[in-house]
Amino acid sequence: MENNNPNRENAQNQGQKTQRDNTTNNNNAPRERRPNPHRQNKPTGGSENTNRPNPNRQANPNRKPKQNQEVNGNVQDRPAPNGNKKPNPNQNRHNNVDRRPNNPKQGKRPNNNQNRQGNKPNNKPNGGNRNRNKRRNVTTVNDTMRKYLEINDRIKNETMNPWKNVDMSAKGKIRFTPLGGLGEIGGNMAVLETETTAIIIDVGMSFPDETMHGVDILVPDFSYLHTLKKEKDVYVIITHGHEDHIGAMPYLFKELQFPIYGTPLALAMIENKFNEHGLSQYTKNFNFVTMRKQHQIGDMKIEWMHNTHSIIDACSLAIETPAGTIIHTADFKVDHTPVDNYTMDLRRFAHYGEKGVLCLFSDSTNSHNPGATKSEKVVGKTFDTLFELAKGRVIMSTFSSNVHRIVQAMERGVLHGRKVCVIGRSMERNIETNRALGFVDIEDKHFIEVHEVPKYADHEILIVTTGSQGETMAALNRMATDEHRHIKLKPSDTVIISASAIPGNEGSVSSLLNKLMKAGCTVRYKEFADIHVSGHAGQEEQKLILRLVQPKFFLPVHGEYNHIAKHARTAVECGVDERNILLMGDGDQIELTTKYLKKVKTVKSGKTYIDNQNNMTIENDVVLDRQKLAEDGIINVVAQISQSDQKVVGKPVVSTHGLVPDKDDKKFQKEIEVMLETMLLNMKPEALKNHKDIENDIRNSIRKHVIRTKKRYPLIIPTIFII
Repeated sequence: MENNNPNRENAQNQGQKTQRDNTTNNNNAPRERRPNPHRQNKPTGGSENTNRPNPNRQANPNRKPKQNQEVNGNVQDRPAPNGNKKPNPNQNRHNNVDRRPNNPKQGKRPNNNQNRQGNKPNNKPNGGNRNRNKRRNVTTVNDTMRKYLEINDRIKNETMNPWKNVDMSAKGKIRFTPLGGLGEIGGNMAVLETETTAIIIDVGMSFPDETMHGVDILVPDFSYLHTLKKEKDVYVIITHGHEDHIGAMPYLFKELQFPIYGTPLALAMIENKFNEHGLSQYTKNFNFVTMRKQHQIGDMKIEWMHNTHSIIDACSLAIETPAGTIIHTADFKVDHTPVDNYTMDLRRFAHYGEKGVLCLFSDSTNSHNPGATKSEKVVGKTFDTLFELAKGRVIMSTFSSNVHRIVQAMERGVLHGRKVCVIGRSMERNIETNRALGFVDIEDKHFIEVHEVPKYADHEILIVTTGSQGETMAALNRMATDEHRHIKLKPSDTVIISASAIPGNEGSVSSLLNKLMKAGCTVRYKEFADIHVSGHAGQEEQKLILRLVQPKFFLPVHGEYNHIAKHARTAVECGVDERNILLMGDGDQIELTTKYLKKVKTVKSGKTYIDNQNNMTIENDVVLDRQKLAEDGIINVVAQISQSDQKVVGKPVVSTHGLVPDKDDKKFQKEIEVMLETMLLNMKPEALKNHKDIENDIRNSIRKHVIRTKKRYPLIIPTIFII
């Protein structure tokens, strides 16, 4: 075949070369080119030219000759703005069968129209290989297949949005008002109301912070409930028996009395509190409920659904209202291997989810925790290790309501031949209540009284006690300070604290640990990862509930603002419309219908301070005065003023506490004396006729002086006698 390209013919006449010169600079300076290791040079036996043109190859009449090819085979560089050079389609393919670009990052794009079969003859017309690499669609989508694709898409969309089954024509309105448990951990209490009925969901207490001097517990403000009682039928609904859900019940019933609905264990624990506070007559208000059964309460139907938590008989709520179905998870986690083998009733969540749920209220406490919360059973395995390591007495402290944890410790104690001694009023009461109800099955012979402990060897004793939060009056703290009448700590003792510090209690727990270690005990707290597990759901469990229920509206509850905000983001990831989520605070009243979710007003909320020593309320002003005394101190001024000459008779008596050191008392007293004399000189004579006015003037003058000199705001009590 005739070769139409003179440049190719010249290149073939040069023979095989292993190196080529290439010009890289503007002055066309030649550079040495590396041999291509992939190029196969067959021995030719002398000067025989192997670069013969393919006799079967057809010339392309549309191909233009390459202008930059030199006669000697060297190729000049052409400018390429994008840094990529296309391979020369006119170059002899026989010399480049196995050629690869020297720099893989600057690879050249192959020409799909070139012959890729080496020296095989190509009998197809020009352009016959143009569509060789294009994929052919072998699936024929007919009308029937397209129809079922559309049906399945519609079914999947309906599955992901079951809330559309809600009766959108319902005209009912409901209002939800949290009175505790938002912006804090604990103190859970909320009101759900229709036009005629209001239910109070839990009545819990919380713990004070270090600034609330002399305060033992906090209970919600019940002012809004006084208003509701005048307008609607009010009922109390209890989800479980934790202190942060029932701890304020006695204080509520001292003011208001309502019917109470709950499971047997929760109501039994409330009965213990009523008996302690002298309210046993109100146990007649108890109504025991059956799980998986709807109870008509006012114009609502409420079902208690079993869930798993760190207490027995914990429940979530399914509430049918005139506006639609509401699900309230209460405190929960999804434990697939609980100690009592009663798992969370997820089938009921799915049941209501399939019917259509208008709004979901869900626990946000652990919303920052990725994954799922571990099962309570893993703590039992840790107890196995700790009991094997212990040589002397074992003293285990946890929450008195966490009966599953207590039972696991007791079972290990019995297995290791130890007698069980229970110390602490709340611990003793809760264990006896659970034994009476059949939740704790340990024989009487394994229990001993506290005064019997010295009769047994140390390795035969297990003490279960209160005080895991470092409470001052709890049994464990009294042991640590050597104030307990019966139990004196020994260096051979092993103290297991199977709990985590409640937010706000970190300081007291740390102080307790220090005291125990100073006593020489072996303390087991956080060095074992599974010594404690939470009773609240992590993110994956929260997602599971969101997917099972798939509500239209979502209101995260139980936790500080950062917890509910994180839970809201999780809900958005699970398909809840961001516009259908609202972040609440205590006192915010939310109105809910099938069409909208909005905040309508704010009601009075707050905390009431309780002194546990006498079970009495501490007024707000008393707590504020204590805080002021602790922060700024107090000044007492006693003086006699002569009305005739407007002078101080004798010397004023000035005493301070928490403001100036004792060594500076005389100096400060002199400052106050001079200030009083100056003030009296500038005072009008008629001002001495009003006793209160002159005391206020003296108080203001002393306050300005102290602020200017001490930068403090003390409590100032002037006592003035005008003679």
